[in-house]
This record gives sequence, structure tokens and C-alpha cells, in this order.
Amino acid sequence: MPAATTLRARQGDTLDALLWRDAGLGPADLPAVLAANPGIAEAGPVLPIGTIVIVPATQAIPATATRPLIQLWD
Repeated sequence: MPAATTLRARQGDTLDALLWRDAGLGPADLPAVLAANPGIAEAGPVLPIGTIVIVPATQAIPATATRPLIQLWD
């Protein structure tokens, strides 16, 4: 069983953006993360810099988060 993972907020991070960027998680994963981090919602929509977010062990975190490649020029 994998251990819980911790993420650290950067400047301007929202919880959903942090989870997507660093863990590859989406909106369906927010309730479990909010439950694992009581009081984090009171921090407001933009997390303070350095806020530690615990991602529960039950979440499947991919080794690398992938996004579709977009090329503006060839």
C-alpha cells in the first residue's frame, strides 16, 4: 500500500491546480483530499505559499503527470 504524499503550494496555487500539476489528480479526487486536510478550505481559493497538502494513500498517483502536447509552431 502506498504511503500518503505531501505537496507544497507555490505562489498563486489553487488546490485543484496544485493537485493536477503535481499529482495528476482531477476534480473527482478533491473530496478525499479535502477530508485529509481539515481546515484547508478556510485558506481561501488561493493557497498561501508553502501550504502543505496531504494526498491520501488511497489515491493512485501516477509516476509522472502527463498532459497533451500542444505545439503552436512547427
